[in-house]
Amino acid sequence: MGHKRAVAALVGLAGGTFLYTAVEGLPVGLLLPMSADLAVTPSQVGTLVTAYGAVVMVASVPLTALVRRVPRRLLLSALLAGFVASTVVTAFAGSYAVVMAARLMTAATHALFWAVVVPAAAELFRPELRGRVVAVVFAGGNVALVLGVPAGAWLGDRAGWRASFLAVAVLGAAVLAVVATLLPSTPPEQGHAARGATPDTRRFWLLVAVAVTTTAGAIAAYTYVALFVTEISGFAAESVPAILLGRGIASVVGILAVAALVDRDPWRALVGTVAVQAVALLGLYAFGHRPTAAVALLATTGAAFAAFTAALGGLVLRVAPGRSDLAAATLSAAVNVGITAGAFTGGLALPTYGVQSTVLLGALVGLAALALALGERLLPAPGHADRKVTVEP
Repeated sequence: MGHKRAVAALVGLAGGTFLYTAVEGLPVGLLLPMSADLAVTPSQVGTLVTAYGAVVMVASVPLTALVRRVPRRLLLSALLAGFVASTVVTAFAGSYAVVMAARLMTAATHALFWAVVVPAAAELFRPELRGRVVAVVFAGGNVALVLGVPAGAWLGDRAGWRASFLAVAVLGAAVLAVVATLLPSTPPEQGHAARGATPDTRRFWLLVAVAVTTTAGAIAAYTYVALFVTEISGFAAESVPAILLGRGIASVVGILAVAALVDRDPWRALVGTVAVQAVALLGLYAFGHRPTAAVALLATTGAAFAAFTAALGGLVLRVAPGRSDLAAATLSAAVNVGITAGAFTGGLALPTYGVQSTVLLGALVGLAALALALGERLLPAPGHADRKVTVEP
C-alpha cells in the first residue's frame, strides 16, 4: 500500500473518531433546543448521553466477538453507513422515543468502531510507528471535543438542533467514502496488529484497571469544572467556554506530544501521563483559587488525560493476550466504566463537600491509578507472563 494512500486512509479513520466523539456529546451542547422541540425535560435529553455510554460499555466486547471474522474495510464501512443512517434518523425524528432508539443504534456502531479502528489504523504502517498512528486516531476524538461539539452547538443555536445532526451525517458520508475506497480489505486475523506484539495477560488486566481508575479520576473533576472555575477561581460564567477551549487545545497538543514516546517506551508514557494528571489535580485543589494557576492546571489535566488515551491505545496493541480488537473492545468498555464511575462519585461528593471535593477526589483516585501503573515494574519481564487466561472467545 502506497504511503499517500495509507496517510489518507489514516485521516479517514481519525475522521471517524472525530464524528463518533462529536455525535456522542452533541446533546450536551444542544440540551435546551432539543428539550424544547421534543417537549421533554433537560434531564431526559441528558439521558440520551448516559444511555449512549451504557450501550458502549456493555456492547463493546460481545459485538466485537460476534463480527470477529468480518474483514476490516467491510466492517468499518458498514459501521460508518450505520452511523450516517442513525444520525439522519435522529435529525428527522418526530419524538423523543425515536431519537433515543436512533441514539442507541449509533452507540452500538460506536462500540464496534472503537474496538476495530486502532488495529486497523496500525496495520497501515510499520509496527515501529504504532504509537504515532494511534495518536493521530485519538487526536480525532480530541479535536471533536475542541471544535466539533462547540461547532454543533453554534449551528444548532442558529439553524436548529436538527441541522447539527444533519451536518454530522454529511461529514459521516464523506468519511465513509474515504474509508470504503482507501482502507485495505485486510482479513481480521492477518497482519502485525491482529494480535498483541508481546502478549501478557497480567499486564493487560493491569492496563484495564489503570484505564478505569485514571478515567474515573479525570471525569470526577472535569464533570463539574464549570462550577469550579466560577465558584472557586472567580471567573464569570461567560469565560467558561474560553477556558474549556484552552483545555481542549492543550489536549490535542498533549496527545501528539506523547506519540513518539509511546513507540519507544509505552509503559513509561502511561506512568508519566497518569502522574502528571494526578499532580495537576492536586495543584488545582490547592491553588485553584488563583485564576492564572487554575487555567494552567486545567490545561495540564487536559493534555495529560489525552496523552494517557494515546498510551492506552499503543499498549493494548502490545500486551493484548489474544485478538487485539477484542482487547481494544475491553479497554473501551473499561474507559466507559471509568466515565460513569467518575461522574457518579463526583456527583455524590458535590452536595455535601462542595465542588473542591470533586477535584480532590479526582486527584486521590488518580494517585491510586499511579500506584497501579507503577505496579507493572513488579510483574515478570514481558514474554514470561502467565498467558493462560485471554480475552479471546
